[in-house]
Amino acid sequence: MEFSRLARISEELKREISDIIRNELKDPRVPMMTSVTKVEITNDLKYAKVYVSVLGDEDTVKNAFDGLNSAAGFVRKEVGSRIRLRYTPQIIFVRDTSIEYGAHISKLLHDINTNKPEHEEQ
Repeated sequence: MEFSRLARISEELKREISDIIRNELKDPRVPMMTSVTKVEITNDLKYAKVYVSVLGDEDTVKNAFDGLNSAAGFVRKEVGSRIRLRYTPQIIFVRDTSIEYGAHISKLLHDINTNKPEHEEQ
């Protein structure tokens, strides 16, 4: 029962934080192509790791995380006003590289398939 409650809270946090980043956050360092991929919350609901994927080069990603970390208090306040919990969790933004990793693997597989030698029968 506890697992499903944490899963529901994590999904609700993910939805609300995504909405806050997309619609409420006015920091120019955070690009439009910023997406929340996953939220992990501790059992005591004190901390939430928010996994964020940012599309762009390394400088864009660094600037985006600088902007997100500086807006963490604002995001926490907004989450506290939107979701009714006993504790509003401390938000920790973490870079999620799974999308970039998946694109890299896809490119490698595509390169392997295009460079595969023709199988000659003798």
